[in-house]
Amino acid sequence: MGRFIIACIAYVVILFLVLPLVVIIGSSLTSSSYLSFPPEGLSLKWYALVFEDKTYTHAFLISTGLALSATLVAIVLAIPVALVTAQQRFPGRELLSTLFNAPLIVPYLVIGSALLQFTAQLGFAQTFWSLLLGHILIITPFVIRSVYALLDSDHELLERASADLGASAWETFRHITLPLIRPGIVSGAFFAFITSWINVELSMFHTNAVLNTTPVQLFNYVQYSVDPMISAVSAITIFISLLVIVILDLTIGLDVFASDKK
Repeated sequence: MGRFIIACIAYVVILFLVLPLVVIIGSSLTSSSYLSFPPEGLSLKWYALVFEDKTYTHAFLISTGLALSATLVAIVLAIPVALVTAQQRFPGRELLSTLFNAPLIVPYLVIGSALLQFTAQLGFAQTFWSLLLGHILIITPFVIRSVYALLDSDHELLERASADLGASAWETFRHITLPLIRPGIVSGAFFAFITSWINVELSMFHTNAVLNTTPVQLFNYVQYSVDPMISAVSAITIFISLLVIVILDLTIGLDVFASDKK
């Protein structure tokens, strides 16, 4: 009976989380000129209008390139930070860890405003590079925490054993450390990519008329017009998230996380 009740609660929660996505996708398929659910007729015209609009296609490319670039840099930065803070004991270790995780606590609006002033002083405000710097800043903690969670005493013992058997530092990292932290890298990269792709608060400080990400473009659009194109753009972002999950499952396998815990 207890398992049945827990299963029912779980299905209710899942339904609660999925229903808004169903409403968004359903309203994007309406043939009417206004938002409606259930959709009045079925049509893909709003998706066609999105892809015919060069501002949206340009924004999709910018968002994707920005998220990929920021995620790759975040991985490169997060791995050594997680390894050092997890394995080494030195003065200021806790302070260093707090600084790298601070973007998880500080509101993105505050970070975006402060970064705008900083980049303005250096002369590259509201450029792709200032936008990239901001996104790296806010998504790196996701990868750090995901990798850090997999580093325990057993991991350190395996590294010592590898060194005792004559392996170099690089060989130990490649054959011991990297396979052990791979699930953390993959899951952290996934959350980092999605967080970067959908970010509005920080991005709106660093975009301009020709440099708009998809969320900022959508934010600007809803201030002047409300039609099913909003749902179509939102649905596309949902499909992109699902595509990322499918690619991860096909290339690496989502069951790697469960097997790692075992």
